[in-house]
Order: sequence, then structure tokens, then C-alpha cells
Amino acid sequence: MRKIVPTIVMMLFLYACSATKFVPNGKYLLNSVHITSDQKDINNYDFTNYLRQNANARWFSLIKVPLYIYDLSGKDSTRWRNKTLRKIGDAPVIYDESQTLRTQNELIGALHNMGYMSASVRILTTTDKKKLDLTYHITAGKPYIIKKIKYDIQDDSISRYIYNDTTESLLHVGMKFDINILDAERSRIVKHLTSNGFYLFNKEYVTYSADTIQDSKNADLELHILPFHSVNNGTIIPQHQYTIKNVTFVTDYNPLNANFSPQSPNIDSINYKGYPVFFRNKLYIKPQVLLDNSYIRKDELYNESLTQRTYSSLNRLSALKYTTIRYNISPSDSTALDCYVLMSKAKPKSVSFELEGTNSEGDLGMAASISTQHRNLFHGSESLTIKLRGAYEAISGLQNSLSDNYTEYGVETNISFPRFLFPFITSSFSRNIRATSVLGLQFDNQQRPEYARTIFSGNWSYRWAKNKNKLQHHIDALDVSYIYLPWISADFRDNYLQNSILKYNYNDQLIARMGYGFSYSSVDPTKLSANDINSYTLRFNIESAGNLLYGMSKLFGIHRNSDGKYAILNIGYEQYLKGDIDYAKKINFDRRNALALHGAFGLAFPYGNSSQMPFIKRYFSGGANSVRGWSVRDLGPGKYKGGETIDFMNRSGDIKLDGNVEYRSKLFWHFCGAAFIDAGNIWTIRKYVGQEGGDFQFDKFYKQIAVAYGLGLRLDFDYFVLRFDGGMKAINPSGDGRDRYPFYHPSFSRDFAFHFAVGYPF
Repeated sequence: MRKIVPTIVMMLFLYACSATKFVPNGKYLLNSVHITSDQKDINNYDFTNYLRQNANARWFSLIKVPLYIYDLSGKDSTRWRNKTLRKIGDAPVIYDESQTLRTQNELIGALHNMGYMSASVRILTTTDKKKLDLTYHITAGKPYIIKKIKYDIQDDSISRYIYNDTTESLLHVGMKFDINILDAERSRIVKHLTSNGFYLFNKEYVTYSADTIQDSKNADLELHILPFHSVNNGTIIPQHQYTIKNVTFVTDYNPLNANFSPQSPNIDSINYKGYPVFFRNKLYIKPQVLLDNSYIRKDELYNESLTQRTYSSLNRLSALKYTTIRYNISPSDSTALDCYVLMSKAKPKSVSFELEGTNSEGDLGMAASISTQHRNLFHGSESLTIKLRGAYEAISGLQNSLSDNYTEYGVETNISFPRFLFPFITSSFSRNIRATSVLGLQFDNQQRPEYARTIFSGNWSYRWAKNKNKLQHHIDALDVSYIYLPWISADFRDNYLQNSILKYNYNDQLIARMGYGFSYSSVDPTKLSANDINSYTLRFNIESAGNLLYGMSKLFGIHRNSDGKYAILNIGYEQYLKGDIDYAKKINFDRRNALALHGAFGLAFPYGNSSQMPFIKRYFSGGANSVRGWSVRDLGPGKYKGGETIDFMNRSGDIKLDGNVEYRSKLFWHFCGAAFIDAGNIWTIRKYVGQEGGDFQFDKFYKQIAVAYGLGLRLDFDYFVLRFDGGMKAINPSGDGRDRYPFYHPSFSRDFAFHFAVGYPF
């Protein structure tokens, strides 16, 4: 280590000296670009999009590794080695004064749009040999302030809508004269009017004029709504509010033949509650489904917002490929619209096959699955998915007498209904919620050398999204799982199922639970990517099990079984309450570097009919998405040291705490790097035999928080991320003496853990 660090420093110094290797004489390498300002309320990062030139990228905001890689190439660009190095690296950015002047003008324009009319931008440069550091210094001055707001609306049909909606206006006295906000107000007015029947209204009818007061920074603003001119002779006429006269559904629309006609060959139609539905040969979707998912109604005012809601609602139907909505002014009434909802049919059935390799605790195997999907099962856009899965794994066994292989097979069936199915729910409530109801049934059979296990489960749940999919809800109305162990080998029972954790979880179990959860993302998926702006996500889940069954057991005087638990058909059911909260935030420093923060807390509490949490509902720590200095299920609980062969079951708890800090940097091509620090652990609520030192205590838990650090490499293809992380233990809560702080006494063989995963950890 003592020799490696100076060597790396020397190499970086030599590379830095050669950074100007390909910079022509008389030119400068753009070494750095900064934006500074004299106003604290101006966010300099907001102006980075206006930069016409940026310096070469720095890994982790420190070292220009891509430039140094490029500079390792030779002068002959035709040689394979040189071409490869230049392709991987970044060519030096040569300072261009014309681009700097363009940036200066665009920055001044942006500041003027923000209300800083007297702003100026000064260009500062410093040179060192062939390197140039560039700074744009903003002198913003005082912004113009809107002192008075007036409205100029000559059309009486529009004025009442504008004046009645001023409380929602983005404009107010005392605000900065910000062109961006003025433009946003134009869009808001258009949305408001087009949601109230004004079909032909657009942003061109909304303009502004401003009168600045001499020798002051105040401005009087006037908003104009321009009058509508007749297309025929150009005379001024009032804006019309358009009413929907007819709504027609076309279920077999061909986009290659845009001119739809009811008289086309093989076109048939029905009239459902006054709404014509045209189809070719046979109607494949129920008219009620179309009407329920359309918010456009006859004899109502045209509403652009309802049009967009109809798009969103119809696009979620699996039976439809895509939808187009058209409006035509009625030939018999110049203030009426005929609406055509044009839909294309999706392929009703599909089959897919998946093959994957598995690696469980070093035991290799493979799994395969085949699934089939029907997207319109009952002609109401119900989606049926059936999946068959099989797996095989060569395992070492627990001891020589048990060495064998592991096999698993299962079937999973899900039916999703594009509506909120529940008794006594009104149609208006169901339309507003716009939920998907899901019925699922699963069967899984596992054959291991030490035991056999069969799992039957069924669930009924609801899923829906609001606020442009930023907020997503789910309700698990009922989720029932039955875990059945038909046999356990005598060796396994005698040698391993001695402590309470293992013995409890290798019995037959019945879990009947209910739950609710939501996730919120600050990023609007229809606008900006999460990689472009600072963002955060919040997730929350809560579930309970066994309460209804426990109440019925008490009410009807059901006797307890041999394990002291109330039972259904002699199967003891579980009773618990569990809640989780997860928060992640991403802070962008520039387009290539960002800081990701993450915190998570979970608590599970068994009570009543349960003395412990079922293993499948317990928490574990370590692994690719937790404290990465430990392998999965290799940390905790508390300061528990472990030691048993089948120790992964004891490495579980009722409380979980995680905290992560990760610096992410784009390297080259699709490669990204990361440096991280993780902290966390799990604990049990009670003291259990076999998990000594694992119980949670307020005066000791903070001393049992594990800490790890490490580096990661990611292949980020936007839609798909492969992640490789290597973590080292820094603080080991189960260690004693110097082993408790491996950060000061590292051992690669003892303290390192490698993780391969798909997707980012948070």
C-alpha cells in the first residue's frame, strides 16, 4: 500500500503534464468553466444549459481520466491501439472564443427573461502555459418588479372566465418580471379556457405589454386577450364555446387509412346508450368498457382536460394498441363538435420464454420459465397471465449424508381487471379512481435434500396512479399464503432445528394479511428524465395479518393446537403488524456527477397468535441493496456472531435500519462509476435463543450499526443497468478488539464482498 499510493500520484502527475499533448500551438485547452454571480438568490447551476463549451469530463469531479486516456494514444490515428484509446477517451476541448461570446449573449438573454434587465456577464480568463480557465461572472443588478397588473379583454364570453379565475393566476403584484412565468400563465389560461368549451382558443390570443417607470425598477403589466377573427371575412366575432354533439367509437381504426368512413366495406355498428360503436366483422371489446373509460360526453362543453384523461384511460387498456381522438366542427351547427375516438386493436395473445442462471451461496443452477398472456379475456380488456417456472440447483448440502440437488417448479396465474371491482362501489367512484384490480393464484413446490416445501397463495389487490403517475397506490385487500412442509429429514431436524428461530419457521404456516402502500416520485415521467434534475422518491408500506382470524377465534372459542396457537384446520396462523418507509434523493452537481442519498427503516411486530415473525416476512441486511461490505443475509442481527452451518435463517430480524451515501460519476461510453458509504443493521424485538446479542436496545443499538465503503462500476443503457459493486467492511458490530474496526486493519479475504445486480440500489 505504501508503494501503490505514490505510484498512482506520480502517474496522475505525468498524465496531467501530457494533457496538452494534442493542443495546437497558439491554442488553449479549456481546463475549467465556472459561473459565478453577485446574487445569492440566483442558482448558477440553472445556467449550465447555456454553456456552449464545457471542459473535459472529470471522474468524480476530480480527475480528467478520459482526456488522459486519449492522450495516451500516438500521433498515428490509423493504428488500432491509437484508434481504440481515442474512442474510449475524450479529445481535448480547445477553447473557442466565438463559442464563449455566444454563451455570454445567451446568458444575458436568460437573465433578461428572469427580470434582470440591466444584467451583464463578464468573461474572465486565466492561462497557464496551454491551459485556460474560463469564468462567466454575472452582475445581475436589481430585477424589475411588477407594480400593477391590468387585463384587456374585449370578448365578454371570455372575460368572466378570466376574472373568476384570478385566484389561480401565476401573476401577482410584487413578483419579478419573469418571462418564463408570464409564458406559464399563458399556458394556464389556455388550459382553463379549453377546459370550458373554447375549442379554438390557443396561446396566440394571449399577449402582454409592459410600461416601465422611468428611473425605477417597477413595471406596469397589462395582459391582453386578443379578439377572434372570422376565417371567412376577417371580422371580429366572439369566441365560441363548443358543445359535443356526437361521440363515435371506432374500434378497428387503420392509421394507414386515415379517412374513416362508416360506409367502408365490412364495417358494422351498434348504438350503445346513444353512442355509436363501429367495428369490423366482430366487436372485440364491450361497449360498456369504452364508455366507462371515456370522459367525453354528448351535450357537454368541449373539455381538453377530459380529452387527455380519456387518452390516459384508454391507453391503459391492454386490448388496445393505441388511440387517437379527433374533433370536427359539425356541418349542421357551427358551435358543435363531432368527436371520433379511433382505436387500434392490440395483438390478443403472446408467449414468452425466459432462461436464467442462478448462484445461491455459491451453489450454481439454472431456471427457466414460460408464460402466456391473453390481453382481452372476457372482452373487457381483462389480462390473463399464466407462468410456469422450473429451477434446478446443484447444492453441497448440509452434510455428506444430505448432499443432493435442489429442484423447484411452480405455476403463477394473474388476472387483471381495468376497473375497481368491489361490491357497492358507484360507477362515478370507480371512474375517478381508475384502478386495476388483480386476482392472483400461485403454487410452488420445492424439493431439497433436507426437506420438501409447498406454498399455496392467493391474493386480491388494487393498483392505481394519480398526478401523472408520480403518486402510485396499492391496496392488498386479501393475501393468503399456506406454507406446507410434508417431510423433513431426521438428520436435518435433529442437527439443525434446535433453536427457536429455525424450529418456528420449519412448521406449517398460514398467513392471511392485508396491506396498503404508496410510492411518490418528484419527477414527472412525461417531461424530464430523473437524470436531468434533482429528484426524490418516497415509499411507504404497512401490512397486518391474523387480526380478523384472531377475533373470530376468540368469538367462537376455537381451541389452541399443540403449539399453543389458535388454528384453522389445525394450522396455526400468523399475527403481526409490519411497516416500512424508504426515502431516496438525488442531487446533480453537473451532467456527469451526482450525489445519491438513501435512508430506510422497517419495523415488524409479532403479537397475539405469533411469538415470532414468519421468516419470509423478516428483514435481512447485507447484499447489493443494503450494507455492501457484507454478502446478502450475512449481517446482524445486532452484534450476533453466527456460527451455525444454516446461519442464514438466524441472520434475520424484526427491525431494519439502512443509510447510504453514493457519489455517481459518468465515466465513458455507457460506463458509470460510484463511490459509496453504507451503514445499517437489523435487530430482533425480543431475545431469541440462537440469536444472542441480536435484540434491540435503545442504549446500545447505535453501537451496533455496521459501516462499509466501496467502489462500483455500472453499465447504464438508460432502460437497463448492470451493476458491479465491491464493498469493504469499515465497522463490524460482531467483531471484538481490532476486528471491530477493519477500516484500520483491513483484510481483503475477510472484509471484501462483491455484488452483481440489475438496476441502481436506490
